[in-house]
Amino acid sequence: MSRTVTVMSGVMRPLVEDRLPDWVEPHFFLSREEAVALAPQAEIGWFDMNDRQGMAAAMTAATQLKWLHSTYSGLDGMPLETLRARGTIVTNGAGINAITIAEYVVMGMLIIAKGYRDVVRAQGRHEWLTRSPGKAELFESKALLLGYGAIGKRIEERLKGFAVDVTVVRRTPGPGTLTPDQWRARLGDFDWVILAVPATAETDGMIGAAELAAMKPSATLINIARGTLVDQDALVAALRERRIASAFLDVTTPEPLPADHPLWSLDNAHLTMHLSGRAQDTMFVRSAERFLENLDRWHKDEAVQPQIDLTRGY
Repeated sequence: MSRTVTVMSGVMRPLVEDRLPDWVEPHFFLSREEAVALAPQAEIGWFDMNDRQGMAAAMTAATQLKWLHSTYSGLDGMPLETLRARGTIVTNGAGINAITIAEYVVMGMLIIAKGYRDVVRAQGRHEWLTRSPGKAELFESKALLLGYGAIGKRIEERLKGFAVDVTVVRRTPGPGTLTPDQWRARLGDFDWVILAVPATAETDGMIGAAELAAMKPSATLINIARGTLVDQDALVAALRERRIASAFLDVTTPEPLPADHPLWSLDNAHLTMHLSGRAQDTMFVRSAERFLENLDRWHKDEAVQPQIDLTRGY
């Protein structure tokens, strides 16, 4: 029986090797160089690395690739045009980290509402506070949620539990929703503006000086998507001048953020170093299960899931 050459990260080896079907011929890599060397043989590839340039190099070298799988939900930096031209099917990690990222959003909102960062600092000084540094409640506050994929849906579910009034931006009109051409005119209505959209040419710089100026002075911007969605210089200026109250940023441009960047020292900027998706220990287990389920579908000539539209980039 002919076997299908499948190239994947050695990180996944303990989770998948003993469960791979006989028709798979597995090859595991432990470095960028090994991935690029193995890539030309691959019909199925899982080239995840911390090195995004290395991932792109391996994907470009994989000229026989029929199906590419990734744990990453965002595909920015990947050679999407090359993959599309080759007819490669791409599945991603949409939803794999949705639970922990949604919890991070709620955590950030509570930290800001209750002034909890100041409470932690007071403990470090051994100082007993007699007044709470934050007195806001999430109850009946208003949130604008841009992006209604797996992460956006999980965020909405959790905020409903706090009685937050959530308005979703999506292409399909409906109750409690705004369309992409409506939300900017309504920015001044919201206490929280939450970015959970994919990074594409359409979303690049979607929050700039004009959008920040339209927000309430008491509002908070939350970005758990990609740093490129926000004009970072405009955000720094808005925070310095208190034109918005605060920002909770899991993502920045670039990453890591340079040690001398002004965002580090702004007391109304909360930086969480792109840790939201890493704040759990089930990511690789969930990714392995999805990959193995998709292998079964692939062998049966069924559609693997979730597939990416390589023209849209998500």
